[in-house]
Amino acid sequence: MGHREDLLEGAKRCLREKGYARTTARDIVAASGTNLASIGYHYGSKEALLNAALMQTVEEWGEELRTALAAEIAPDTTPVERFVAIWTRMIDSLGEQRPVWAASFESFTQIDRLPEVRAFLTEGLRQARSGMAALFLGVDESALGEKESHTVGSFYYALLNGVMVQWMIDPESAPSAYDLAEALRTISSRMGGEQAPAG
Repeated sequence: MGHREDLLEGAKRCLREKGYARTTARDIVAASGTNLASIGYHYGSKEALLNAALMQTVEEWGEELRTALAAEIAPDTTPVERFVAIWTRMIDSLGEQRPVWAASFESFTQIDRLPEVRAFLTEGLRQARSGMAALFLGVDESALGEKESHTVGSFYYALLNGVMVQWMIDPESAPSAYDLAEALRTISSRMGGEQAPAG
């Protein structure tokens, strides 16, 4: 690997071991076997490198999840069964990916002072929305319209972050996949098929 790839792998290791806020440029250099100047040359800043590492880690987690679910979820699975299966896997993965989620939340504090980081995370967010919409609806991303991809993906992304925060803070009372399904069923029945107001 070249220095750029070495730095990325080193930063990913540091995120897991030390978290976002506690990782220094020297930590990354030590983990990657590179030098301080290479961070600026290849990524511009330590924060940009950490965010690149974080986004790649989350993307890898998402791809692993999609692959596992594709093998586990039968084509005749009902929408509720699919919903529960996906959330069960997501919640189970928190144990393995807890450091990544913690680092993700820490990184959001950098948004207002680093426009290049905001741009990077904005693109990652758009991809996450599209991927989550397709995953939960059980279709290929290309089959979704732009509005459907955005609205459905935004809903599931918001739900994902809220669920993960609850599991990180208070796992004893955090919702299970079945709790989420029951909540969605209750909300849907109370809305009674009512159309959302035009936005």
